[in-house]
Amino acid sequence: MPFLNRTTSRRRLLGAALAGGIALVASLTTTTSRQALAQSNPPTTVRLDYAYYNPLSLVLRDRGILEKELAKRNIKVEWVLSQGSNKALEFLGSRSIDFGSTAGAAAFIGKANGNPIKAIYVFSKPEWASLVIPKGSPIKSVKDLKGKKVAANRGTDPYIFLLRTLDRNGLSPRDVEIVQLSHADGRIALEKGDVNAWAGLDPLTAKSEIEAKSKLLYRNPDFNTFGVLNVREDFARKNPALVITVLRSYEQARAWALKNPQELQKVLIREAKLSAPVAQRQLERTDLRSSSIGAPQRSAILAAARVLKKSGVITASTNPETVVDSLIDSSYTSKLKVAR
Repeated sequence: MPFLNRTTSRRRLLGAALAGGIALVASLTTTTSRQALAQSNPPTTVRLDYAYYNPLSLVLRDRGILEKELAKRNIKVEWVLSQGSNKALEFLGSRSIDFGSTAGAAAFIGKANGNPIKAIYVFSKPEWASLVIPKGSPIKSVKDLKGKKVAANRGTDPYIFLLRTLDRNGLSPRDVEIVQLSHADGRIALEKGDVNAWAGLDPLTAKSEIEAKSKLLYRNPDFNTFGVLNVREDFARKNPALVITVLRSYEQARAWALKNPQELQKVLIREAKLSAPVAQRQLERTDLRSSSIGAPQRSAILAAARVLKKSGVITASTNPETVVDSLIDSSYTSKLKVAR
């Protein structure tokens, strides 16, 4: 009887192990099947933003590069206009778009606030943010802004530029009155005299300079945190091949833009409804030569993050390094072997 009990116990154990193994295999098979199903059944539409501060998006849309590529797979392309990084992040967060254009520091704020995105590509290294004052303004330095009204669009690179500029000059956000306005409304408020200064964004800044003779009070290219293309994490996880396709199309647009600067200017003029001098001024402040994402962007974003934390824009408990490491994903551009 003891022998029979041991045999029976062994059989039970073997049966349990076999059942567990079958369950594990079934689970892995189901997971693999789901992943395969997601990739074998891609979305019928890919949704991207286009923005006047992202010239490559304008080229991509104007030339139909992505449409031609995705038509082979019966996938349509839908374009949504972003009028600032904050709007792009809003669209990404609401799942209205799959890919969105923002400044690096703005993407950091979105990620810190729970927006499930990855920054996967650099569409430009711009000097698109600066502090602008109206023609004839008595203001001579950043310190003269103390007690003055400054228009800014919260959550965008110009807003972050303003915070860093104040900090660099020994001021805090409490030393000025920040008036929350969209980029376009900020420009109007500046030129009407409703505010003393404006944290401007190209091409609106260039337009105000040329058409209204506004002046740049403060410039600092290093305070601009790159233009990055973000993707929704969920979309990237389910459609990795599509992400690569989008970035390959972006690379085609970038190569064309670098080879055809005059044609690029014409696209910007047509799409953003700019004059030739304004478009030229914007492009003079836009570097398209590198699109890989990694250490330079991490460094620039972390520098901005320190001021964001000091200013209370992000909570004191936020760990900037952890957020940035979770935000930046260089795997896609490394696969593309893009120009450094």
